[in-house]
Amino acid sequence: MSAPSGNPVPSAPPSYEEAVGVNMNYPHPYPTPGPGQQPDGKGMNPPPHMGQPPPANPITVQTVYVQQPVVFYDRPVQMRCPSCNQVIVTHLSYDSGALTWLSCGGLCLLGCIAGCCLIPFCIDALKDVDHTCPKCNALIGSYKRL
Repeated sequence: MSAPSGNPVPSAPPSYEEAVGVNMNYPHPYPTPGPGQQPDGKGMNPPPHMGQPPPANPITVQTVYVQQPVVFYDRPVQMRCPSCNQVIVTHLSYDSGALTWLSCGGLCLLGCIAGCCLIPFCIDALKDVDHTCPKCNALIGSYKRL
């Protein structure tokens, strides 16, 4: 097949610089070896600092501790306190929660009205648990029975 005589066929595709529009006057982003420099085995030798003073502000480094999420149950947990940043074993305190009150109401419905319905308030296994730091007394977490 021959090309129509009205539309000329380009002889070659455009070069990279022509297609992308690279400015040839812009400096190269990578160091190029100058006269008398030899490239090393890892790449080009970086140019020496042209009499620049070292930075005036020192670089500060901040250490960040990433702690895995702690799941609280009715047992003490060894962990790092987020408040005082000490390694601790949590202190437990028990508070009446939904399960305690539902147990009391259930015993009332069964006829234990004469005081037996108050037994769930004496059983720690039916209460909610608060985990606190023994050193700074900060509340770290809670375990709700219901």
